[in-house]
Amino acid sequence: MYGEGAITQAGMSLSYSQPKMAGKGADKAAIWEKAKEFESVFLSSMLQPVFDSIDTDGTFGGGQGEKVFRSLLVQEYGKKMTEAGGIGLADSVYREMIKAQESN
Repeated sequence: MYGEGAITQAGMSLSYSQPKMAGKGADKAAIWEKAKEFESVFLSSMLQPVFDSIDTDGTFGGGQGEKVFRSLLVQEYGKKMTEAGGIGLADSVYREMIKAQESN
């Protein structure tokens, strides 16, 4: 079976359903963690081009291993920047997520 029939048979749906948040007493700590995670991913995305422009070819640089390591390093930089206070994006995202939850 192919296409939509196979998807339906597997118990999946093609329609998008908005995730439901548990009433007014949802876990605000979990929402805060997701907001911080969003900020760290954003910061990592902004840092990646900077690190991509660094030329490290040489005796001890370059190669596929360094590309993998560098992307992991940039992710950690984004996390550490967020933990150190970030740019305030997590605060804004958190407030909007709480506001969206309370309006439901």
